[in-house]
Amino acid sequence: MTAVLPQSRALASINPVSKLAAALLLAAVLVLSIDWVSATVALALELVLFCFAGVPLRTLVIRTLPIWLAAPVAGLTIALYGEPSGATYFQWLFMHVSDGSLALALATTVRILAIGLPGVVLFITIDPTDLADGLAQVARLPSRFVLGALAGLRLVGLFIEDWRSLELARRARGVGDKGRIRRLFGQAFALLVLSIRRGSKLATAMEARGFGGPTERTWARESRVGAQDLALVLMGAAIAAAAVTVSVATGSWNFIGAR
Repeated sequence: MTAVLPQSRALASINPVSKLAAALLLAAVLVLSIDWVSATVALALELVLFCFAGVPLRTLVIRTLPIWLAAPVAGLTIALYGEPSGATYFQWLFMHVSDGSLALALATTVRILAIGLPGVVLFITIDPTDLADGLAQVARLPSRFVLGALAGLRLVGLFIEDWRSLELARRARGVGDKGRIRRLFGQAFALLVLSIRRGSKLATAMEARGFGGPTERTWARESRVGAQDLALVLMGAAIAAAAVTVSVATGSWNFIGAR
């Protein structure tokens, strides 16, 4: 089973497909330009909306921590190895810090935050089964693909338990106390074999129950979209439009196709 954050009142009635659409819409617009203005405007508006999302602050910080750590690392890499232009501040071997690389590093850092944070906030409140229902009924994706992906996602928790069981079994036999690197590869191979066998059995069981049949499927729970879903998508579009408008108005818009 996968751990899902209990849904807050602000996000409980929103269809998972609408959350996915809002996140993809915002990301699609932000990747069109490499500038810090559009990403900063989008990030500022997103942080305001996070206050009304109903997600506990501690949970929000913990779940988004990888993004907060990855964004500065990516920015530092761009600052050291990005395309140099303007005044040079530091140069050594392949590293070249200049005005252009620093501006590109800032734009990259803020853009990663602006794209990644709303995706995490929206997806930590999504149950995999609800998402599968929405993708099949609202987005009209093939049921065979949706159910296969759902089954695979549900097995992630089992893989973690299998890894722990393999580790305990090896230690019980006295072969898991030394050589961590060698043990890592051995356990990974054993988990791969176990996952292939389990996947084959699961596929056979699903086929036997008619999951791969050509007839149209029925669903136990109906997935609907309403006014809240439209409001979320419109908010995502409004944030994207505001970011582009401010960026163009300030002359900072830097379309990636023009590079």
